[in-house]
Amino acid sequence: MSQSILSLKGVTKAYTGKGGGVSEVLGGIDLEVEEGEFIAILGFSGAGKTTLISAVAGLVDPDGGEILLRGAPVSGPGRDRGLVFQSYSLFPWLTVESNVALAVDAVHKDRSAEARKALVKQKVELVGLGHAMDRKPAQLSGGMRQRVAVARALAMEPEILLLDEPLSALDALTRAKLQDEIERIRKEERRTIILVTNDVDEALLLADRIAVLTPAPAARIGRIFPIDIARPRDREAVNDDAEFQALRREIVTYLGSLVAGQARRGGDAGNLPNVAPLDLAPPPKAYRDAAGRGVANRYLEFFNLKKVYPTPAGPLTVVQNFNLLMDKGEFISLIGHSGCGKSTVLTMAAGLNSISGGSIVLDNREIDIAGPDKAVVFQAPSLMPWLTARQNVALGVERVYPHASRAERREIVDYYLDRVGLSDARDKLAAEMSNGMRQRVGIARAFALSPRLLLLDEPFGMLDSLTRWDLQDVLVEVWNRTKVTAVMVTHDVDEAILLADRVVMMTNGPNATIGKVLKVDLPRPRDRKALLQHPQFYAYRQEVLHFLAEYDHGPQADAA
Repeated sequence: MSQSILSLKGVTKAYTGKGGGVSEVLGGIDLEVEEGEFIAILGFSGAGKTTLISAVAGLVDPDGGEILLRGAPVSGPGRDRGLVFQSYSLFPWLTVESNVALAVDAVHKDRSAEARKALVKQKVELVGLGHAMDRKPAQLSGGMRQRVAVARALAMEPEILLLDEPLSALDALTRAKLQDEIERIRKEERRTIILVTNDVDEALLLADRIAVLTPAPAARIGRIFPIDIARPRDREAVNDDAEFQALRREIVTYLGSLVAGQARRGGDAGNLPNVAPLDLAPPPKAYRDAAGRGVANRYLEFFNLKKVYPTPAGPLTVVQNFNLLMDKGEFISLIGHSGCGKSTVLTMAAGLNSISGGSIVLDNREIDIAGPDKAVVFQAPSLMPWLTARQNVALGVERVYPHASRAERREIVDYYLDRVGLSDARDKLAAEMSNGMRQRVGIARAFALSPRLLLLDEPFGMLDSLTRWDLQDVLVEVWNRTKVTAVMVTHDVDEAILLADRVVMMTNGPNATIGKVLKVDLPRPRDRKALLQHPQFYAYRQEVLHFLAEYDHGPQADAA
């Protein structure tokens, strides 16, 4: 690294909405990028990360300041900057080779057909897709399609490779494999790389420096963190590195400080009215008499659970021999690679998916149908877009509290909306909300049902990691007040440890089962900042990472 290849000086950008209002997105960005350097730009949703990377790519004209590439102003897109978007943007009717060849033929017209073909082959092989040259996008996994996009950008032979959250839509295993590919490309290509990401660990594994944007509006670069951790950085090995732990803690603490001045979410709310929910599906009286007053131990039992799906090639056993006992009020995190059947187990527990073998028993009654006693929060919020936040939550409350007065039902709705930080948005339409706000409504709706069992299927999977942290805190706060028995499916190791009493790790599918159970003996209530300083946290993290690394193979890994 010898000189600046890219200079951003006082870059500003604002947008005017349909109503004439002006949104100031970038409030003066200053950044120097050295040749051959890997910079990660980290920030909150809406902080202007994509606007910034688009301005560097020449796709957006800044309102003020300047962007210089080797001292010359950037004006429009050019072959010296290759951009990879979050979406794949491939032509579905063309093969991998033809998709990459489009870029090569457009920017390397001075080369012979033979030289262009050799360049296409070289870049496709560089991203590990030499075996898939003749496949079309429909025949590729999401991870493989993103590799094609990276190969296409590299084939332009740009001076700077721009990556706009290229991995955020992928599952954790595929994401890890593509992170490894990006690191290999960095090492072999020696190109300058700017990565926009919302993942702290991804930035720490790949970058030389991390530039953190302040929250919207008028984002600036708040701090730049140099990363002096030796390469190569193995994600399992660095977990034990004291320098990695200290830097990770410092970045997380700084990110927390950026929003510390904002209004505290889930503040003081009114008291819940003294009214119990109606049991809409009571078992027969003899069964209730036998069960007595219910149980605290073995409150939820998965016994030899099995799920088989019919396929053209014959029956496919997704999950088998799944056995787990949960006490009342326990919180379980279910973690494993994609395709291991986590969501299948969850939907069977919700009564939304038939059970092929074994059984699930909740509070002395066997689960065979869906109902409000089992509240589910899905990855997508699943709200009625034409209804307000209050109306969406009220749909369930009116069903389980039909005997309560209208005022009491309204108090219940408002109580939980206040708890998830939506006291000022109760009457806002779901269609007008951000993904994070919609998911808050989903959480409020689930808790407002006063369910026996709370099931969470990657509820924060569609959100950036910083919004995810915020909603994890919301979930922790509301759960601390209710102590509802809960099962949460997640790919996020930190999330699993932060929330759970036990982390249940599943082996790869098909024929997936429980591989290991980790008891999380950390005091509650839990705080992320305190957790990162707890001596046992990284030991727990290492145990889960090691298990996932052991199962980093099989059909899912091969398809990544």
